[in-house]
Amino acid sequence: MGLECVTGDVLRLKKQHPCGSFEWEVLRVGADFRLKCTGCGHQIMLPRRQLEKSVKKIIEKS
Repeated sequence: MGLECVTGDVLRLKKQHPCGSFEWEVLRVGADFRLKCTGCGHQIMLPRRQLEKSVKKIIEKS
């Protein structure tokens, strides 16, 4: 189907952020996702297709 997540969910990604955290909070959902690192607060934008490949699991559902 596709990635079923909403704003406020916390995702665990396969690759570690340089700060050491694997967890990211979803700030925006659409064709692109805006994510915020729960470790350092860094924000990134990822295309949906790339994010679907890199998500390991959904930690917290809103």
